Amino acid sequence: MNKSSWLFFNLVNLSYLDVNCFNITVCFLYKTVSLKRKSRATATIIYSVRQNPKLQVDVTKLTDADRNWPLKIGLLLVSLSWFSYMLYEFANGVINRGPLDVFFILITDVPGCIGLGFRAAAGFIALVAILFYIFRKDLSKPEALMAIRFAVLFEAGYWFLSFFMSGVWGIAGSFNSSVGYYSDPMMMTITTTLPCFLQSIVLVGALIKLFFELSPNKPAKHAIKWGLITGTLYIFVFWLNNTGLWAAALVEKGTNYILLYPSNLFIFILSTVGLLLLGLYSAYFTKKSIGIESLERLSLHKAGMIVTLVGLYFGVNYFMWIFLGSVGGWGTWYAWILGHNLDLWAMSLPFVGLPLLFHSASPTENKTRS
Repeated sequence: MNKSSWLFFNLVNLSYLDVNCFNITVCFLYKTVSLKRKSRATATIIYSVRQNPKLQVDVTKLTDADRNWPLKIGLLLVSLSWFSYMLYEFANGVINRGPLDVFFILITDVPGCIGLGFRAAAGFIALVAILFYIFRKDLSKPEALMAIRFAVLFEAGYWFLSFFMSGVWGIAGSFNSSVGYYSDPMMMTITTTLPCFLQSIVLVGALIKLFFELSPNKPAKHAIKWGLITGTLYIFVFWLNNTGLWAAALVEKGTNYILLYPSNLFIFILSTVGLLLLGLYSAYFTKKSIGIESLERLSLHKAGMIVTLVGLYFGVNYFMWIFLGSVGGWGTWYAWILGHNLDLWAMSLPFVGLPLLFHSASPTENKTRS
């Protein structure tokens, strides 16, 4: 597999994996392996250009592609926000943890706090990997793959530890309202049980499968397939979480909470309809892309659009609150999206999505896709 193939594969993974910053780092780690060879080839390239000035155009294109600073800076910003946000949430969870003699806290908050540590570790791996690439530090391909696989594994650990026991608690709350958040079993199901089990079982299963497919001894198409499937699951997780919390907000505040406040109505539609449509489009994109043999055939434009829209969803929520405040009063929705939402760092994703969206394919890539 050539270098550009690795680049395309990991760019697409970033589009999806929490948005997923950790998968794209493989391409950067892989590129460092060839730095020494590239330095030895520099003199040959310069000599060839002097002998044949027509080669100057191709060499310039190669140099520009290698200096894709908008994407590099975007990856650095996303990985930095991912790691720093999760590190803060982990420290906050440890410091402000409730009393362990409360059974609910013991079985849900404690493993959830450990899960936050796992995700902070995944973000740290992504950040270090990107710094290795930017500052041109040598790293072998096996080391690169080991780093990315550990990041995927830690991410899976985060989802399982943080949400599995909450799903179990949701089932208990559905049968016994005294231990649940809501007296209505249906509300416990759509706000807690269903989202938590989707995250801790289905999404974790996809991440584990991706972990095993990220191997230099396996065809790239399998890793592409599970990278795309996992990414699509992330979007449906976002949709299910936010839709369920909007349902809880309407139970708490009533329908006037959205009917009398246009900004709330806008966010409600964006969460319940917009994310669903984006998830369906991602599923369609995944279906069309599964089975391709060459990674150059992946559409970075479409992947960049998905990344950008996911990031804008979180960004719009946050900045509307900054400028408009808690419209209709503070309640379940604002407490969730601003206080308990562990994916708010994803508002930085457009820093990566926009460079992908406006990526210019090379002549070789265009020929491969045609």
